[in-house]
Amino acid sequence: MADQLNIDKKKTALVVIDLQKGIASAQRQLAPYGADIVVSNAAKLADAFRENGMPVFIVHVTASGPERLSVTADEQPWSGATPPKGWADIVPALGPKETDVVITKRQWGAFYGTDLELQLRRRGIDTIVLCGIATNYGVESTARFAYEYGFQQLFAEDAMSSMSKEMHDASVNYALKRMGRVRKTDEILENLKE
Repeated sequence: MADQLNIDKKKTALVVIDLQKGIASAQRQLAPYGADIVVSNAAKLADAFRENGMPVFIVHVTASGPERLSVTADEQPWSGATPPKGWADIVPALGPKETDVVITKRQWGAFYGTDLELQLRRRGIDTIVLCGIATNYGVESTARFAYEYGFQQLFAEDAMSSMSKEMHDASVNYALKRMGRVRKTDEILENLKE
C-alpha cells in the first residue's frame, strides 16, 4: 500500500495532537494502543519528516480557567481541577525541535482559535498527516476542520489512541476513513523513503 500514498514532500506536514505530559502519561488508560506506542510512532514520524525537510506541527492544549470553553453538556469534557504543573509540556520524545511549529489550543480541535491554517497555507501545505490523543476528540475534531478547509489527510492509525478501543475504532471507521486515508505508521515511513 505504501506506493499508493504518493506523499508530496513539498506539500505535506505532520500535525501531532496533544502528545503532552498530562495526556500521554503512562497512568492514563488508552486503547487500542498505549501511550508508549503512540508516542514512539509519532516520534518516528516526526523524525522522518524533519529528515526530509518537511514541517512538523506539534499541538498542545493549555485550557484552564476562563480560557476554557464552557458549554452546558450532560458530561463535562474537562474536570474542574487546575492541571498540575507541567501538564501541557510536550513529551520529551517528541521535542519540539527548533524547526517545529508549536500550536497552542484551548479546545479539542487544533484549527479553531489558532493560526494553524495560516501556518500551513504559508508553507504551501495541502496535505496533513495526523496523529495523537485522543482519536475521537482532538484528532477527529482537527480532521473535521481540515476536511472542510480542503486539506488532503492521512491518518497514522497506530500513532493515535483513545480511552477505549471502541471509541478509537468508531472514529477511524466511521469518520476518519471518510475524510482521508488511514494507514499504519510503517506504511507512511516507507513512503517517505521513496
